[in-house]
Amino acid sequence: MAQTKVIVGLGSCGIAAGANKVYNKIKALKEAEKLEFELRKTSCIGMCYREPLVEVIDETGSFIYGDVTEDKAIEILQQHVIGFNPIKEYVVKTDLFDTPDKAYFEGQVKIALRNCGYIDPESIDEYEARDGYKAIKKIASDKVPFEAVIQTVLDSGLRGRGGGGFATGMKWRFARNNQSDDKYIICNADEGDPGAFMDRSLLEGDPHAVLEGMIIGAYAIGANHGVIYCRAEYPLAIKRLNIALEQARQKGYLGKNICGIEGFNLDIYVKEGAGAFVCGEETALMQSIEGKRGMPTKRPPFPAESGLWKKPSNINNVETFANIPYIVYNGAGSFNKYGTEKSKGTKVFALTGKIKHGGLVEVPMGITLKDVIYKLGGGIQNDKEFKAVQMGGPSGGCIPKHLADLQIDYDQVNATGAIMGSGGMVVMDETTCMVDIARFFLDFTQKESCGKCTFCRIGTKRMLEILTRITEGKGVESDIATLEELAAQIKDSTLCGLGQTAPNPVLTTIKYFRHEYEAHIRDKKCPALSCKTLLTYEIKPDKCTGCMVCGIKCPVKAIEGEKKKAHFIHQEQCIRCGDCYSRCKFDAITVS
Repeated sequence: MAQTKVIVGLGSCGIAAGANKVYNKIKALKEAEKLEFELRKTSCIGMCYREPLVEVIDETGSFIYGDVTEDKAIEILQQHVIGFNPIKEYVVKTDLFDTPDKAYFEGQVKIALRNCGYIDPESIDEYEARDGYKAIKKIASDKVPFEAVIQTVLDSGLRGRGGGGFATGMKWRFARNNQSDDKYIICNADEGDPGAFMDRSLLEGDPHAVLEGMIIGAYAIGANHGVIYCRAEYPLAIKRLNIALEQARQKGYLGKNICGIEGFNLDIYVKEGAGAFVCGEETALMQSIEGKRGMPTKRPPFPAESGLWKKPSNINNVETFANIPYIVYNGAGSFNKYGTEKSKGTKVFALTGKIKHGGLVEVPMGITLKDVIYKLGGGIQNDKEFKAVQMGGPSGGCIPKHLADLQIDYDQVNATGAIMGSGGMVVMDETTCMVDIARFFLDFTQKESCGKCTFCRIGTKRMLEILTRITEGKGVESDIATLEELAAQIKDSTLCGLGQTAPNPVLTTIKYFRHEYEAHIRDKKCPALSCKTLLTYEIKPDKCTGCMVCGIKCPVKAIEGEKKKAHFIHQEQCIRCGDCYSRCKFDAITVS
């Protein structure tokens, strides 16, 4: 009889939710009571809204338990591991019976995330047991020429998952065509938007997949140096990457004559970045690796001609590289059978915002926004009305509810004014002010501007000032036109993707929610009742019981009234804190 396994998810999301305590409790009980089961570690399976997660695998099947506390862990050990009786009300995933979270997994196709949550990320043996490094071994044993590898990637339809969506195989071909004997393969693990959560999770959960993808890429383009540029704020990812690199060296996947391929020499190291958003842009990234300030440079020359240290270089992001071993080992058709005509394969998205099931999902290209939000994401928190989704990170755009049937692919998303980005999806409900959300994202991109381009440095600052003024009820009629004019100038006059896309949140919210801008400017009202300075709190005399709670708790004594008599709010004194509204038990206070 196979030994029961207990596996604890120890990705950053799980650790933040208390998974280390759960693991230590299980380990202590196992040792104290001399229990016969195998205790193992893994990383995130994407189900972040249910962390900490513990999987029990016994002779009947697999059971994943969610929201596990130390007390629940004791119950699971006693009733399931020892008593062979699964606790059904705690189970979030199993093939043996239905669970409330079943829909979260339906519709997902895991290629990039194929090993995350299934292997110990610090074990190269477990990676190899799930077809790991078989792709590079296949290249070596079958003596597959580099042209064939590039053609396979081209045929797969894989486009860069970092946001640009450029054909990966074409990018590799450009780098290969350069005849230099000294080339670099670079992994961009520094995206600074919600999609960066996906990068971090992949590096924490399956670092060898990224390494193998880089090794194959290096073989294809003829590179002999590799760099993973990872932000220092990902300490667990960096730790596991370095463990994986050392393991790969020991097994001959890095070094000289890799897998017996004569003359194929490669080593890879991790360069820790300072977390600047602009360093997600490839030329700024290379400047940072060289020890310079991360600022974009003019193109041409493109990295394939003159990149890191002025050597031909190829840069792909984490998710792109993670797909490569699967494609090369299983063939182009295994990947391009999913997706749409121009956007093949799957895409990982980080769901966040006003959504019930926040976390990571990997879905075929072509799935609709509605299915991602309502089926996998479980719908809107507190069953409020879906309003919009912001796609593409801080410099992405907002897609409104009436476009919820939109198929997710590069071209259709771009047509809305949003971008695919590295996979961030911020879901908004009826309480979200679209003017304020544009201000929020522009505040981020303005602060992250490297300052090199005048229009990005100054233009985003002027746009932020206008948006702030509008949300404070000080907007004027000409503001919308000024925002649109500045946005066009910024998009046309900046070097890098950060500046060129920074106005997207503003342009898309004006395009789809112009009425909210007009309400702020003309009526001095926020339709979403979100902008604090535009709110008016009033007491309904017929409902006020004169309990005096609001008056006593008002921090500026703006509420007047006698006991058991209707109270009154002095609007000139009210600071719009909302404390009275939240404390009133009689629905006597309104907000408008």
